[in-house]
Amino acid sequence: MSSHTHGQSALGRIVNEIEETAIAVILGLMTLITFINVVLRYGFNTGLIWGLEAVTILFAWLVLFGISYAVKVTAHLGVDAVTTLVPTTVRRVMALIAAVVCIVYAALLLKGAWDYWANFVNLPQTTGRWFPTGFEEMTRTSYRSWYEVVDIPMPEWLRFIEPWINEGEAYEKLPRFIPYAMLPFGAALLFFRFLQAGWRIWTGAQTSLIVSHEAEDAVEDVAHMNRED
Repeated sequence: MSSHTHGQSALGRIVNEIEETAIAVILGLMTLITFINVVLRYGFNTGLIWGLEAVTILFAWLVLFGISYAVKVTAHLGVDAVTTLVPTTVRRVMALIAAVVCIVYAALLLKGAWDYWANFVNLPQTTGRWFPTGFEEMTRTSYRSWYEVVDIPMPEWLRFIEPWINEGEAYEKLPRFIPYAMLPFGAALLFFRFLQAGWRIWTGAQTSLIVSHEAEDAVEDVAHMNRED
């Protein structure tokens, strides 16, 4: 288990394990699919037709997982030229304001992600321009679950969803709502991570949302190496 999980709640540890496991699995799958495609193309003059689309989707998933995980480990880059000039108390207030802004942003992103994904899975979108005020009334013309991806074939073990989602109609390709499900899930993870970071700043366990002094550290490392030479 990562050292970042020490002192976390049970929910925090579970989310951390989900992120770390998913990132590792996605990287492995991307590498495997790409390697198989290279071997097939240059060794047998063939290839996985769906390989490029699958890797593209996995990369998008990796980015979304990585965004929330980077908040957890304070790995996002930022500019601290102003905050380093002010007293510690003022710096903490500025960090709290930044955390609130990020939480609001993540909430808006979550609403937008849900509304986009719901359109493909026959679920109601939220009402309200900025914040959800309820759910829209669904009609048959609102259903979009028949949308499919371009190349990835429909796995046989997922056929059980067809009577529930697609009114019994068979899918030829993977329905879009499956890869697109990562949008609201990733936004929810980001919202959770910003809440965590905001709480840690409030309690004094963390001082910033960004990694600080990365440039100075890199310059110092290079200078140290030059001195050794």
